[in-house]
Amino acid sequence: MATSSEILTTAKQRGQTDQLPYAGAVTPGEAFALLEAEPAVMLVDVRTNAERDWVGRVAIQNAQHAAVQWSQYPGGVQNPDFLTQLAQIAEKGTPLLFLCRSGVRSQHAAKLATEHGYNNCFNILEGFEGDKDDKGHRKNINGWCKAGLPWMGA
Repeated sequence: MATSSEILTTAKQRGQTDQLPYAGAVTPGEAFALLEAEPAVMLVDVRTNAERDWVGRVAIQNAQHAAVQWSQYPGGVQNPDFLTQLAQIAEKGTPLLFLCRSGVRSQHAAKLATEHGYNNCFNILEGFEGDKDDKGHRKNINGWCKAGLPWMGA
């Protein structure tokens, strides 16, 4: 297993290679390894409260994690208090791992946070549920759940 330093180096290399507007990107497995090894790392779940309640949520015992909705349900309107709520849970130097359903909203959250002085923002690739399969179902191709990482259902 890679060390935390190696994981972060790889994540930052992805950021440079893909010209990401934030520090980098980690796989779900890498995110979990960082959370297990580094108490200062924080997972920020940006899915809606409804998604966490109805679909499931990460179940991490020895790591920091918090929920800050990127958009609101119903309606999908961007959370106007996103940055204020983020400031309540994390300092600007904290390594932040952003998680959403499939890795799209978390990219936007990492970008906005970076633009406002959070310099250690990472997107969790594939998200919680991952991509849709040929039947339109998630959790079968990739993502936090498919990787067998700790989560609890609704």
